[in-house]
Parts: sequence; C-alpha cells; structure tokens
Amino acid sequence: MVKVRQDAWSHEDDLLLAETVLRHIREGSTQLNAFDEVGDKLNRTSAACGFRWNAEVRTKYESAIDLAKRQRKEKKRAMGSAMKRTRVPAIPLSTVYDAEETEEENTSMMVLEQPSINLDMVIQFLRELKKDYHASNQSKSALESTEKENAMLKAKVEELEKQLSSTENQLVSIQEDYQTFIQIMDRARKMTVLDDKGSHASPAFRMDKNGNLEQLAQGSN
Repeated sequence: MVKVRQDAWSHEDDLLLAETVLRHIREGSTQLNAFDEVGDKLNRTSAACGFRWNAEVRTKYESAIDLAKRQRKEKKRAMGSAMKRTRVPAIPLSTVYDAEETEEENTSMMVLEQPSINLDMVIQFLRELKKDYHASNQSKSALESTEKENAMLKAKVEELEKQLSSTENQLVSIQEDYQTFIQIMDRARKMTVLDDKGSHASPAFRMDKNGNLEQLAQGSN
C-alpha cells in the first residue's frame, strides 16, 4: 500500500520523530532504522521522515543528541567490560565509535544514497511535499480571510459607536430644549392672571429678542 499523507507535520509528529531517533541512537541503532519506524507509525515514507529530521527537527535536539551518543558510548563500554571479563574477543571500541560517528554525520547523504530509495519513492515524496505546500497555502488564505473579516467588523463597530455618540448628543439637546420650553410655559402661566378689578380681558404677550415672554399693556400694538 502506497503511503500518502496530505497534512503537514504536527508538533506531535515531530516529537515522535525526535524521540524515536534519540532512542535508536542510545540503543546503537542507525537513524535510518528510526526513519523506517516513524514512517510506519505515521504512514509516511522513510525519505520524508529523514528529510523532516535533517531540515527541521535535528537542530532543536542537538543537546539531546549529544547526550544520547554519550549514553550509547557508556553502554558500549559496559558491554566491552563484560566481554573482557568473559574473555570473549571484541572489536576495538574506537573502531565502532569512529564508524558510528561517520554514519551519523553523513545521514542526510545516506538518506538519498540508500539502494532502497527508487524513483517512485522520490516522486511520492515530492507529491507529498506539494500537498503539504497546498495545505499550508490554504491555511494562509483562511487566516487572511479571517483577518479581513475582523477588520470589517471593527470598522462597523466604530461606525456604530459614532452613531450612538451622535444620538446621545441629540438627546441631550432635545432635553435642553424641552426644559427651556417648560420654563417659558411656566412664566406664561404666571403672567396670565386676572387683574384686581376682575377684568376678563385676556392679556397679550410677545417674545423679545432674547426669547423671553413679556406682557403687553392693554390697548398697545
């Protein structure tokens, strides 16, 4: 079954890749074996796992890689000591260390030089990389669309806030006009009284230039 993945590498995928590679280093295995194991778990090709490790993940785990190498050497020394005690001939450890260091430093080249990698695997890897690229572009387009929508909503909120402020100012002006009207009517009511002689003639009023009511003397124009 051909391994096909359309999604990008997640944080959990990178963490699984790093943990698996570090475990294989500690156990004296090769990174290529680690790539095969991760590929089986994530349904990816070992070439894709190797590319991801060398391009993105490896630089984040330099200290952990050094620690894993030291642990592997300590394990080799312990095994060498046990072999000496049992008088079993052993390959010189320096030769083993040198071979392993050379293999790890050239991992990125070995990923492309392994006989198991054929043209179909390379094409499949490129297709997967293309799909990851398209998925990334789709996520970017969705983010840009959301940002535009947020900007439009923000502008609408600002417009509504301006309208609300204008309406509040108009309400204050109306209340002031109403209070002024009430005061004018109250003055008019107080001025509309009968004189002491019981005259029934209605008094006449006029408004001066300041907006105040004044009573006119009877018989005047």
